[in-house]
Amino acid sequence: MNTVVLIGRLTRKPDTRWTAGDNPQAVSRFTIAVDRRKRDEADFISCIAFGKNAENIQKYFGQGSKIAIRGNIRTGSYTNKDGKKVYTQNVIVDEWDFADGKKQETTQEKPAHDPNEFMNIPDGLEEELPFLS
Repeated sequence: MNTVVLIGRLTRKPDTRWTAGDNPQAVSRFTIAVDRRKRDEADFISCIAFGKNAENIQKYFGQGSKIAIRGNIRTGSYTNKDGKKVYTQNVIVDEWDFADGKKQETTQEKPAHDPNEFMNIPDGLEEELPFLS
């Protein structure tokens, strides 16, 4: 089984490009910094997303954004222009989610939102949300 789940912060804005051909597809490459437990260190994991995942990650995430991803590890190799063999390892993103907590202003007199009330959602908002497609 080849499944990985990671939560980390993007080291920079995703680099998104489009494939050539009759049905172009978005391809986003980005790196996330994943903290290690019990240490002040991080691992930097290269990730690649395709299609709608790539488009939405490009749209909703920037440098420092916290993201949760599930995917699989792919290894590969190529020969660079100097004739040396270079080995690669990337996580191919199958699913993603927002991992940043919501920033709320707190007041002691009145809560920002009554948890027993429903929020009004404007018409047409469903088209903008990445997780409803």
